[in-house]
Parts: sequence; C-alpha cells; structure tokens
Amino acid sequence: MTRIYLFPGQGSQKVGMGGELFDRFPEQVAIADAELGYSVPDLCLRDPLNRLNQTLFTQPALFVVNALAFLNYLSETGKLPGIAAGHSLGEYNALFAAGVFDFQTGIRLVKHRANLMARASGGGMAAVVGLIPDQIRCALIAAGLNSIDIANLNSPNQTVISGPERDLETSQTILEQAGAQLFKRLPVSAAFHSRYMEEAEHDFGEFLESFVFAEPRIPVISNVTARLHESSKIKQMLARQITQPVRWTESMQWLLQQPEPEFLELGPGNVLTGLIRRIKMETQPVRAVR
Repeated sequence: MTRIYLFPGQGSQKVGMGGELFDRFPEQVAIADAELGYSVPDLCLRDPLNRLNQTLFTQPALFVVNALAFLNYLSETGKLPGIAAGHSLGEYNALFAAGVFDFQTGIRLVKHRANLMARASGGGMAAVVGLIPDQIRCALIAAGLNSIDIANLNSPNQTVISGPERDLETSQTILEQAGAQLFKRLPVSAAFHSRYMEEAEHDFGEFLESFVFAEPRIPVISNVTARLHESSKIKQMLARQITQPVRWTESMQWLLQQPEPEFLELGPGNVLTGLIRRIKMETQPVRAVR
C-alpha cells in the first residue's frame, strides 16, 4: 500500500476551519500569531473583519490549519505518508510534512508568498468544465485570443484559466460556444499561475535564496512537474509555481499508478478527494507501476 497525504489550497477556506485543533497545539498557534501579527484562531473561527477570503490572509490561515491537521493525525496515528502532495498553497504543507522546513519557516514563506500575490491586480481566473485543456487552447487560439493561460489542470474536464479581466469576459462566450458546460469566475484579485505573475515569481525567488532547506524525509510531488521534487531544485520549483499551471491531473494520475494508493486529505473540506474521484472517472485505466 502507498499511503498518500493531500493538502488543499486556496478556495478550501471556510469560517470555522481549524476548530479544536487550535486548542490542541497552543505552541504552534502562538508561533503563527506572532509571525503574522494577528490571531489565526479568531480569523478562522469568527472572521470578524471579513478577511478570510483575502489572499493576504487566506494563504497563511490555510497553511496553519493544514499543518495542524497533519500534526494532529500524526500524533494520533504515528503514520507518515509514503508520498505527500498539495494543491498550490497546499504544496507548502506537503513539504512541511516531509521535513523540508519547520512550521515557523513555512509560515514565513507563505506569508511572503501571500504578500506578493496579493499585490498583483488587473486580472482574474475562471473555472471551465466540460472541455479538455487542448480544446480550450484551440478554441482561444482560433478566436485570436492569446492572452489567456491555463492555470490549474484539476481534472481532465475541469480546468482553471487566468488572464486580463476583459479577455476573460471575452473567453466565456468563446468557450461556451466551443461546448463548455460551465464557466465560473473565481473570487481572486489577480491572474494567479500565469505569465502575469512574473514579477512575483522573481521577487519570491530572491526571497527564497536566504533559506536552507533539509532533504525531504518522504517524497513530495511538485505542482510544476507533476513528478517528485528533486531536493536541489525545490526553491526553484516553488518560485516557478507562481507562474506555472498546477498540474494536478497529471500528479494524481501518476500517484494512482503507485502500488495500492490510499489517499487521505488533511485540511478543511474534501475538494481534493472529489477531484480524485473525477480523475478516476475521466481517465482511461493505466497499468500500475511496479
């Protein structure tokens, strides 16, 4: 059996997340509050200032809740995964679970990443259901719209695109005419995971240079390559992740080929568990890797 832990990313946040975990891990909560300058339990459990859905607050809050969910499960079972993976922001939790950096360092990384991504503006994202990525690309190219990037490949028939606001509006008509069953704008402030985040990628890459990462104690999937991280390239891949698509479908297809894969989602909600079901249904059977 291959035990695989999955950590969700931005979009999985909800008021009430974390619950009793904050009381179980007061030391980690104190570290998080000191690093971030606000009460994480107050943000997650009550959100009195309506900030939980703002990127600047969402990403650190999710990292903390995902990390505490992992620590709680580990303390209860003593079981480390055979492989870890996380969707976008969740990749930082996978690396934390692998011992690449400690809890405090993870918060510092995610806080800076959130600051850079929150500063970006002028673009947006949309989920497209019912077309495979190649159909999306072909439809947009045929219409002369080359300003839209593929941002998240969530399942074979569920893709997120990024681009300038006006061009996203134009793309909706194009993609619906091409057969999209659903086109849904996402509540984000910029075109994440696209060419429009190049400045943030550069700045984050420079920020990462001062950190020393440990060798992973367990393998971790890279969102950029959809394969296992090479320890010497983790910093490079984390910076590139900001502009590159999250190759979740390929990542899960690779994991599904491992011997007797068993998935456990750690964090709020079950979005990733649902995506695995979709990927299984929408993917042709492949021979297992031995």
